[in-house]
Amino acid sequence: MTWMLPAIRERRSILASHLGDRLERIAQRLEHNINNPDELDNILANSVTELAPAHMLYVVDRQGWQLSSNVSSKGADHDKRGQDLSFRPHFRVASAAKMLLSQVYVSRLTGMPCITAVQCIQDGAHTMGFLAADFSLSDLSLHGEAAKQPRAWMQIKGDPSIRQGLFNQCRVESEMDRNMADVIGIIEELMCERGIFHAKLHFSSSRATLWQTNDPMRYQVHVLDEILSPEVCLAYPNAPYPPEACVEPKRIREVLHKLKELREVDENIYLRAGSINVVNGLVGLNFSCDGSHYLPVEEFLSRDARFWF
Repeated sequence: MTWMLPAIRERRSILASHLGDRLERIAQRLEHNINNPDELDNILANSVTELAPAHMLYVVDRQGWQLSSNVSSKGADHDKRGQDLSFRPHFRVASAAKMLLSQVYVSRLTGMPCITAVQCIQDGAHTMGFLAADFSLSDLSLHGEAAKQPRAWMQIKGDPSIRQGLFNQCRVESEMDRNMADVIGIIEELMCERGIFHAKLHFSSSRATLWQTNDPMRYQVHVLDEILSPEVCLAYPNAPYPPEACVEPKRIREVLHKLKELREVDENIYLRAGSINVVNGLVGLNFSCDGSHYLPVEEFLSRDARFWF
């Protein structure tokens, strides 16, 4: 999660600066009508377009009880007056800040990720209540750099029931296992000369999943007969090795050979699937114990079989 924080902070800052002045102006109009629910609804109804694309506006008091209706462009839901919203974390901490943004949450109303902007309604230094505006993330246009995951080792545990029965199973040699020399040659050609930047070998089911640099939003699935046919290379046009790649082409064969080694070294704990992505420089490993690892290519190549077993 920590690698995502800079991008999240950037989006939150953009949203806060975009909403701050408008929320404050509306809060000032609400200030003298805090005890008049009908007038609160009228002010909110006249403010919906000002806070577009908010899908819901409402006012709560300092204790979290809703004073106004839920007001949207479709009208006002009066049944929501008087409901207790004190359990929502953003109302419990709102008095500590003039304006804040909630954490992203899944709306009970829409079932979609939402965020709430909360603005204090104040009479001088006295907080009288809060103006709340709910936004669906899908309606917000927030620009900036995408979060980039660092090239660090990550281990993910799988299904506990599979781990418990680990020593009741053993590796069964697949057709891909028996033809790995040819598979390695074909995959190396596809990655070095045919624009494949991500390849995943599913050893147990004898198939491969491939992603191309010139069509990265679609993946291709090949069964073993297709992989073993050298003509599969003709299905992919010649393409330069990705300039964004952080893995040297000569390392691809080394990675594939080490995947083969991890597949064969132990009969109980063995590799079920392995992948290499030359752009983010990561190797992915899925073991028979249902554990997964993602680690940089150079770190993967530096470990021998004894490390894993």
